[in-house]
Order: sequence, then structure tokens, then C-alpha cells
Amino acid sequence: MKQARRCSWPAVALCAALALGGLPAAGQEPAAKTLFASQTTAAPLPAQPYGSYARGCLAGAQQLPETGPHWQAMRLGRNRNWGHPITLDFIRDLAGFAARQPGWKGLYIGDISQPRGGPMASGHASHQMGLDVDIWMLPPQRLDLSRSARENISSQSMRRANGAYVNAHWGASHHAIIEAAAKDPRVARIFIFPGAKLQMCKDATGNRDWLRKLRPWWGHHAHFHVRLACPKDAQGCENQPAPPAGDGCAEAAQWQADILNPPPPRPNAAKPKPKRALQLADLPASCRAVLAAP
Repeated sequence: MKQARRCSWPAVALCAALALGGLPAAGQEPAAKTLFASQTTAAPLPAQPYGSYARGCLAGAQQLPETGPHWQAMRLGRNRNWGHPITLDFIRDLAGFAARQPGWKGLYIGDISQPRGGPMASGHASHQMGLDVDIWMLPPQRLDLSRSARENISSQSMRRANGAYVNAHWGASHHAIIEAAAKDPRVARIFIFPGAKLQMCKDATGNRDWLRKLRPWWGHHAHFHVRLACPKDAQGCENQPAPPAGDGCAEAAQWQADILNPPPPRPNAAKPKPKRALQLADLPASCRAVLAAP
């Protein structure tokens, strides 16, 4: 007997169409975020990321176990602990390194991707191909948190002065873990708040090439966001352009200066227009097959 597809509200029309063997006609679908957020299982296809980090999807995703030897997946109710196999291997490796740092039992892992990747209903513009992972800054003291505890515990902010500097929670182990991630050849870039980048620029010794991968960005003060490069055999995956040459420390210093002394608002500046929700037609054609897979 064929197993029924598991879909969640509000994609009732989608589930009905899939039960009858297909997707709604192009132009009649709900927003892509609704289509992908409704999927609770991976597409049973070979592992393959399609598209780009902010316009893509993922076939053959694997689910990060809720608890491993050196990690716990957080916010399980979101069902976003799915990724490309290369991402899960990276998490296992970095978590093992973190567990060897003073005061760390391993890592708390935030969002990776949905079971079939794609746009999310809330929280991220990227994380669509299973190659992005958010790693909490909170040093785990235990790795036996219940599902309920993982929904309610929060990470720990590392920023001071709105992100211009690190605060007293920042330590050498944060530096060591992020440096290890940046030195991993699978990693394309890491997003982190400007003060942390500058502190690491100050403390780095020896070869500084890895600093190039650290990219200042808003909001990344309670977690750091690791973005992996497209796997070499992933023909339908689009890499982001490489970061500019150099260690990027001068750029981070400019971020800091702008935080401490914000430029005056431009007179009569137009308000930014709200972004249009992505439709399935905005994604690679392969994403339609990923959604339609049983």
C-alpha cells in the first residue's frame, strides 16, 4: 500500500493536488514558502542542491539526529534540522572539535534547512539548499536537553555597543571554534557580527588567510552562520562569489565606525519596497520535481 504523503496546514490545496498525482498548474500555486514549509519528509532522490542559497531547494536531504555524541539540534518543532550530507559531516567534525574546548560539551545546532529546502515561512532568506547552518554561541554545558527545553532555551549574545565590540561572554574558545570552521575547505564564508570579526582580527596569529571568510553581518551575535560551498559534483548548484581578497579587517573596522557613528539619514529617502514572496517559478525547474517526489 502506498504511504500517504504527510503535509501540514495551510497547504491543503497542495496536499490534495499531490494526492492526485501532481502539483497545481504554474501560476496557481501558493507562495513557494508555503509549498516547501508544508513538506515534512525529504525528497527520496539522490542528494542534490539546486539553485542558489536564497533561491533553491534540496533533493535527498538527510536529517541531523536530534542528539549526537557532541551536539544537540535545537528548536525541533521547526523541523529545520535537514541538510545535504556534506553539511551533516561538517557539523559532526566541528562539534567534535568544540567538545575539546574548555567549558564546551560540543555544539548547539540551530536551523539548517527544511526537509526539501526551499524558502522558509519565517526567519531566513537563505538556508534553501541544505548548505547553511546556524551554530549557537552558547557553550553547551549538557547534551541531554529534552525536546521541551530545546524549544525554550535561548542562545547567548556576544555583542556590546550594538555589535561594535564583543562582550564579556566572548572567549578564546569562541575564537578557536570559528577559526576551525573557517579553515575547513568545505566552508565558503561565515557570517558574524562586526565586533567579533574585529576581535578575531586582533587576536589572530600566524596565517591569517582564513579571516577572509568571516563576513560582518547584522543579527549574527548569538549564533554564527556557516555557509558551505557547493559540492564539486553538484551541477545545479550556484556558488556565491568568493569574498574580496585580503583579510577583510579594514571592512569590519568600517562597519564598527558606522555603528558607533551612524551616518545621517538621507533626506527624502524612499522607503524600501516590501519584497515579493518567491513563487515556485522563481526557483530552478528541478525544484518542482523535488516537491512532487513521493
